[in-house]
Amino acid sequence: MQVAENTVVSFDYTLRDEEGTVLDSSEGREPLAYLHGHGNIVPGLEKAMAGHSAGDEFQVTVDPEEGYGPYREELVQNVPRDAFQGVDNLEPGMSFQAQSSAGPMIVTVKEIEGDEVTVDGNHALAGQPLDFSVAVAEVREATPEEQENGEIAG
Repeated sequence: MQVAENTVVSFDYTLRDEEGTVLDSSEGREPLAYLHGHGNIVPGLEKAMAGHSAGDEFQVTVDPEEGYGPYREELVQNVPRDAFQGVDNLEPGMSFQAQSSAGPMIVTVKEIEGDEVTVDGNHALAGQPLDFSVAVAEVREATPEEQENGEIAG
């Protein structure tokens, strides 16, 4: 069976940056499973999966526009330190959920200077091409419940 709309796909992967550094991998874990055609993985990888079958191995580079999006400077903001009340040891690299005009979003502390904190609402991989090595483990038809819910059961 080939990967197509409303199939459940399980695959192993390694994600590298442009320099070849491994950013994420399913090695040592169960394959990642998703419902194809429902936006459950980055769009560029989902497009590249289409037509493949169990046992296929391939590599694909996903451009930022079809990955985690371009890096958006407007998502970097300076906020007062007192916006982090209850956080005693605020440090760069810490992530928090924040409310924005578009709803909740995750922001990461980039820098702290005195009473001013620079936060970044971009995904950590925004603006970067994503190099995937993929091995398709299994492809099956989605159940009616999975199709209705837009995600795999369990």
